[in-house]
Amino acid sequence: MSLKSQLAKTLGKLSYWTLNRFTQGGTSFPGKLAATIDPEILSHLARDYDVAIVTGTNGKTLTTSLAVHALRMKYPEVLTNSSGSNMVQGIISTFLGAKNKTHSERRLAVLEVDEGSLKHVVKYLKPKVFVHTNLFEDQLDRYGSIEAVLDLLTSAAVEVPEAMVIANGDCPILQAKDTPNPHKYFGFQLLNSQDLASNETKEQTCPKCQHPLQYKARTYGELGDYYCQHCFFKRPPLEYAVTSVDQLNLSGSQFTINEFPLQIPVAGIYNIYNALAAFALAHYFGVEPQDIAVGFKKIKPVFGRQEQINIADHQVTMNLVKNPVGFNQIVDMLSLEKQESDLVAIFNTNYADGTDISWINEADFESLKEQPFQQVYTGGSQAQALQERFSQAGFAQENIHPVSDYDQIIELIKASPRRQIHILASYTATLEFRKLLIQQGYLSE
Repeated sequence: MSLKSQLAKTLGKLSYWTLNRFTQGGTSFPGKLAATIDPEILSHLARDYDVAIVTGTNGKTLTTSLAVHALRMKYPEVLTNSSGSNMVQGIISTFLGAKNKTHSERRLAVLEVDEGSLKHVVKYLKPKVFVHTNLFEDQLDRYGSIEAVLDLLTSAAVEVPEAMVIANGDCPILQAKDTPNPHKYFGFQLLNSQDLASNETKEQTCPKCQHPLQYKARTYGELGDYYCQHCFFKRPPLEYAVTSVDQLNLSGSQFTINEFPLQIPVAGIYNIYNALAAFALAHYFGVEPQDIAVGFKKIKPVFGRQEQINIADHQVTMNLVKNPVGFNQIVDMLSLEKQESDLVAIFNTNYADGTDISWINEADFESLKEQPFQQVYTGGSQAQALQERFSQAGFAQENIHPVSDYDQIIELIKASPRRQIHILASYTATLEFRKLLIQQGYLSE
């Protein structure tokens, strides 16, 4: 390692230690500092690691967390960006925060990587495996089109042609471009297709020839067992498959993958997909299915993913939302709620959220009207837009309350006669609201 690289590493580690020792931590600054001194620092930091990259539109954080819990059943030290800081500076900071190496063996790193950051990190990380969770329309103001995001994923894979790609076989667009990489696919192959009947009716077009796609079975969005009658494009054979969904409730999910029963303490079909991707990644690294099952049971809901918070004896569940498909899946999950509860929606349109809020018009707010929500509170920079959307969905105007700041939201939660509160929040709103909850002692770091 050059003198410049050593200096970058030393000062980066010092800033990481200082920020985590004396403040609430800094996930980006140490990486920014180190990269300013040595733009090539990531290649030096990652040199002794076998790296797995988890990327895609939805599910990156939970897939990564599940995979890490499973992998630690075999590999005690697995480096990961558990804070969800998935851009270049945050990834560098993750390596700066790693413990010093005490043995000569290579270590394992499982990293959630933002789609837009792939091109900046792949040449340094040289990953051994990519996991592609899914691709949906999301932040098109940033990317332009879903095809542009696909280009980011395929270009990254082509740059490391020997790397395995573990991809969601149920997602048609992920199969639209060929790469020289070896592939393994995961998806749903329910023995009884009636076990999961999707009400999705939006027509999907074949990514190869643009003719309508047909489905033998459909889970949600465009995911499912698809085929094209025109060009014969179809879902690839699955190596990892969910063959039954055995139980779904707000406290968790039970299901079977490749004949092995598993459970996770989070609800929703979309989270079973995340578990399926994590199962495939852990199995790729040699973890036995029975050990994966034990690892999955150890996970707790992570940052804004069905995160449970107690506020003055109110059970608050926070879910991060950022696009129509993800929103609709959370709406389906909330349909499992049987108790009267209140709903809080906090959306911003900062760069990390996506600056175009018009996607809420495509999201299924109408189904929320059928659920036992008594009062709705809207906040963030888009409180007014949310109020209008809830009104359009049929909520009584007197039950929709725009709120000016997060402190007031907390006071309204504390004063609610309902003990169950559900929060839907955009990415930066989640960060801001959690920061306030930490400051007020309702949430630990």
